[in-house]
Amino acid sequence: MLEELKLEAYEANLQLPKQGLINLTFGNASAIDRDRGIFAIKPSGVEYEQLRPSDMVLVDLEGRIVEGDLKPSSDTPTHRRLYLGFTRIGGIVHTHSLQATAFAQAGRPIPCFGTTHADYFNGEVPVTRKMRAVEIASAYEWETGGVILERFRGVNPADLPAVLVNRRAPFCWGINADHAVEVAVAIECCAKMALLSLQIDPHLSPIESELLEKHFRRKHGPEAYYGQTKHS
Repeated sequence: MLEELKLEAYEANLQLPKQGLINLTFGNASAIDRDRGIFAIKPSGVEYEQLRPSDMVLVDLEGRIVEGDLKPSSDTPTHRRLYLGFTRIGGIVHTHSLQATAFAQAGRPIPCFGTTHADYFNGEVPVTRKMRAVEIASAYEWETGGVILERFRGVNPADLPAVLVNRRAPFCWGINADHAVEVAVAIECCAKMALLSLQIDPHLSPIESELLEKHFRRKHGPEAYYGQTKHS
């Protein structure tokens, strides 16, 4: 099972440069085995074209390295804190994709102007507050997870499966690592469309609430009807 977990994380990481979401080694993906309380994550600073499934580092939810000869991603504490805080997610992706990162650096949420955005996110993609100097100087990556969880108090992470860390970049999640990659692709697409829409009309209003709700709920939740029925 743990070899399958490594493979899931490995394949998710390879998708990031293929989808145009990564420059250099900026970013990482992880996948978790909830039964064992162990997640697999990309090693720190390793070029994507050099990655192998065996390079994935296994870490438990206490932060201990379970298996791996390489150092895990420097963002491992952020992933760990999100897995602890969002107990139903199965994969996490962090990128510095250009358009979404532009919104993050500006400290601006990505507004929802249309149904493409609404198909993935039930409203604007939120942005965290700026991190305090003491948070940056202490356990920076762990505290990054903390400001994300703070922003999501009272918010269902399944309704908004991504966040912009202020001054930094997006973190995305999903039911598994592959789904988290899909969300990372979607957030970059939505950010680009939002920027273009604002160029056309700087005063454009957000999508109407009933249209937002219709498009999101037809793909998500118990009343979803988009796509094909899965048979066991």
